[in-house]
Amino acid sequence: MKTWTVAAALLFVCTYGAGQTARKPCEELKAEIAKKLDAKNVAGYSLEIVDKGKEGEGKVVGTCDGGTKSIVYSKTAPAPAQPSDAKKPE
Repeated sequence: MKTWTVAAALLFVCTYGAGQTARKPCEELKAEIAKKLDAKNVAGYSLEIVDKGKEGEGKVVGTCDGGTKSIVYSKTAPAPAQPSDAKKPE
């Protein structure tokens, strides 16, 4: 019984430690997130890389560089509508 408990604890520590040391570059993660948003036809957004704890108004959509930075999603103003050809004066 003790052997299983020790084995389980070691497995947990090994997997937890491996996940914490993985450092994904911020630009790579930002590109992956942008690709997913573009695939869903999301328009009018910006993604910013900021220091952890300085996220501001946007929504945190990812962390990178070992958890030291955050990627923040913000909506941007939509482009003004272009007048259609039907409304041209004669």
